[in-house]
Amino acid sequence: MLERVGVVNEQVRPLLSQLNIIASDVDSETLARVYNALWRRPEGGNRGLIGFSVASRAAVDEKYTELTAVGYRGVQPPYDAFWGARYAIVADPDGNDVGLMSPIDEHMRSFPPVNSPDVTDDS
Repeated sequence: MLERVGVVNEQVRPLLSQLNIIASDVDSETLARVYNALWRRPEGGNRGLIGFSVASRAAVDEKYTELTAVGYRGVQPPYDAFWGARYAIVADPDGNDVGLMSPIDEHMRSFPPVNSPDVTDDS
C-alpha cells in the first residue's frame, strides 16, 4: 500500500531504515466524529489511524480514487477538512485506517468545524 500512496519508492526505501521520525496526534472521540464519518455510526471507527501527506489537494482525490478502484475500502471520501487540508481515509488490506492529507491551506480553514461527508455503504 505504501507504494500505491506514493510514500515509498526505490529512492526512498533505503532511507526509511535510517529515519527515526514519528509524528503522533491524539484526538478525542468528539473530534474523531467530525473528521471521520465512521465514528458517527453506532459501531464507531478504528482506534488508530496511519496518516500520510500527499503533494496536493488534487493528489488526495487521485490517490483515494486509485486505491478504491483496485479494491481498498473507502472509509472517508475526500473532502475539505476544517483545518485547511483536503483529507480522505482508506482501509489497508488488514483493515487499518490510512489517512491521506494534502498540505494545509490557511485560506481553507473554517470554524466551527463541520462534519465530514457521511459514508454510504458503497463507499
